[in-house]
Amino acid sequence: MKKNTPKETLEAVVFLVPLAAFLLLFALYPVAGTLVTSFFRDTTFHAREFVDFDNFARLWHDGGFLQSARFTLLFIAVSVPLELLLGLAFALLLHEKLPLRGILRVSLLIPWAVPAAVSGRVWELIYNYSFGLANFFLLKTGIADAPVNWLGSDGGAFFALVLADVWKTTPFVSIILLAGLQTIPGELKRQAEVDGAGFFRRFTRLTLPLLMPMMVVALLFRTIDGLRIFDIVYVVTGGGPGGSTTSLSIYAYRFFVSGDFGYGSAISVTLFLLALALSLLYLKLFRFREVVA
Repeated sequence: MKKNTPKETLEAVVFLVPLAAFLLLFALYPVAGTLVTSFFRDTTFHAREFVDFDNFARLWHDGGFLQSARFTLLFIAVSVPLELLLGLAFALLLHEKLPLRGILRVSLLIPWAVPAAVSGRVWELIYNYSFGLANFFLLKTGIADAPVNWLGSDGGAFFALVLADVWKTTPFVSIILLAGLQTIPGELKRQAEVDGAGFFRRFTRLTLPLLMPMMVVALLFRTIDGLRIFDIVYVVTGGGPGGSTTSLSIYAYRFFVSGDFGYGSAISVTLFLLALALSLLYLKLFRFREVVA
């Protein structure tokens, strides 16, 4: 193997310095600062005091934190599988040679391209009790005799958020899986057809195993995004009713706004550790290294 000359090594270092500086300033430094702050009682108008693990111990006795953790985990458990199933269905459909396939692929990206705050506002209007499209449809079709207070109950608000999130992020999953489908050699599919394998057998024995790495990638991305969900919840329900749809990100945000930076940082660090633990669990369960080898 040819060794790099000192000049080539210097050029590589010069090109890497801006990237390293960017990561250090905007990624590693904030993360390290949040971790350090989580070990302090750091509130507005009070002296900063080192409290060891007191902030983390406080979490397990905080009903608001436990409620937000339950909502966040349940939200992921419902929304992410739906997004994977729908995303896979759309990817398989758009992988076929359909008329206007290019236009359909571009159209699929529209929900994902809409900013989360704008999307949340649209869904808030759809669920509006007085003039929302959801109640208009129910009343006009006779399914309901009176308007439904979608966002006024725990269950209604939860599934309203799930539907809004699935609508917005399913296209993201579809694009990832569609890219995976396009890497599968066409010769394998044709050989399977020659051997008499039907669609279901080709899908379970050929397509799905080869697509598994991209499935794991989509699962990881959507789980991490679900853990830190903020925009749609903040706009559609604001965490209500009664705090039942308060996510961990919103709960941490409230402490930062109120000036309790130490406790807010402890919640943020816990959220990070939870995302890390779930990511490692996925990689272990789905044997990601073996699949991509």
